[in-house]
Amino acid sequence: MPQLSFDLAPTVAPAPARVPAKAVVAKPIAVEPIIYTVRQLIAELRQHVEGAYTGMLHVEGEISNCRPAASGHIYFTLKDGDAQLPVVLFRRQAVLLGFKPKDGMAVEARGKISVYETRGQLQLIAESLRPRGEGVLQMAFEQLKRRLKAEGLFDRPRKPLPPFPQCVGIVTSPTGAALQDIIQVVRRRHARLNLLVYPAVVQGAQCAASVAAGIRWFNAHPERVDLILIARGGGSLEDLAGFNDEALARVIAASELPVVSAIGHEIDHTIADFVADLRAPTPSAAAELITAAQHRIEERVMGLERRVLRAAEYHMLRARQRLQRLSAEQVLARVQDAVGRREQRVDELRFRLSAAVDRRMRNRANRLAALETRLRRHDPTLRLTLANRRLANADARLKRLAGEITARRQARLLHAGARLEALSPLAVLNRGYAIIYLEGEARDGLESSTGEATILRDAGVAEPGNTIRARLARGSVRATITETVTK
Repeated sequence: MPQLSFDLAPTVAPAPARVPAKAVVAKPIAVEPIIYTVRQLIAELRQHVEGAYTGMLHVEGEISNCRPAASGHIYFTLKDGDAQLPVVLFRRQAVLLGFKPKDGMAVEARGKISVYETRGQLQLIAESLRPRGEGVLQMAFEQLKRRLKAEGLFDRPRKPLPPFPQCVGIVTSPTGAALQDIIQVVRRRHARLNLLVYPAVVQGAQCAASVAAGIRWFNAHPERVDLILIARGGGSLEDLAGFNDEALARVIAASELPVVSAIGHEIDHTIADFVADLRAPTPSAAAELITAAQHRIEERVMGLERRVLRAAEYHMLRARQRLQRLSAEQVLARVQDAVGRREQRVDELRFRLSAAVDRRMRNRANRLAALETRLRRHDPTLRLTLANRRLANADARLKRLAGEITARRQARLLHAGARLEALSPLAVLNRGYAIIYLEGEARDGLESSTGEATILRDAGVAEPGNTIRARLARGSVRATITETVTK
């Protein structure tokens, strides 16, 4: 088996060698440490583990903390002393198991080792699972037996066999020795009994379905037979595995006709035997049981008569003996004993009443405490406190929003004032420009600004001798035109 080991001890640098005093010692080169993320380290460890254990591993131990999941996967832990190993059995392998894993079961798991990165833990991904010390078929048989017994399928009322059947339906292999044994016994004991055979497979994977089909067919034709006989010769547990099927057991239990099970030898027991109305140790014994009513009827009647007479004589003798032993002291003792038992019963009922009253008082006290807790939880003071806190938070938010809105409006106002200042004519005049007005009436080509002066835009409109007024950044001046230049 390959082994994987990791040296996690810190690396120790070797001691420096002694050098002469005049020798030049080279400075050591600093090596930066490798920094892993958790995911990188776990992924690298997983690669190391899966690379070292490439083959299938067989691990045995005891199942602990078994947890079947709703997805069909099964999670459990294999323990061996203080050591433990998590194991996961996925649904596609779990459905192939012939038994149900449970805590405390010793098993052998076959699978591959891996690392579950989400938790950073070592685990075994199982491909198969088999119990140790007990066969799979036997374990599956015992588990199914316990489950059906707990369900009450074995304790249901049994249907009585007809005392004088006219025809018996046999579900068996037409070429098997079991059928020949039944025929021989019936010919010897009751030759007039009719046998109707339903050919079925009594071994292998098709056994359970084939036998169940035969039982359904006879129940669908109840006028043909009076009872059903399931017969098969002896064999190993694997040979009889088809009669340990749950579906077949439910078909037998649901049969309207009485079912007799004659499977294997006397030491063989199957699930079909437990649910049938009558179990016979062998097919020959089943034939004898079925024909018992016709065989030696007179002997049976005489034997029953003798048993009745002996029983009557025995009961009469016992009655006489009791009558002789009966006395006044014994009667008194019995009365006192009966009174003592009644008093004991009264004390027991009194104790039970006291315990019930205490239990009820505790329940009421717990309920009262729960109601008080709920009442405190719905206290108006707490609600008012929460409302005041929400109101204070809302007021703070309102003030904050008002401040933000005021700041934005002020910023917009300052921005608009700056733009207005930039577009103002006075700003142009401050840079040395002037507005020229021609005083007098407006003329063609001049835009009237006031009733007495117009803005002069074209030098060709003005004439020498006209009076003009120049508006400056600060104040204005008047002048007389002496010359005009149009270029």
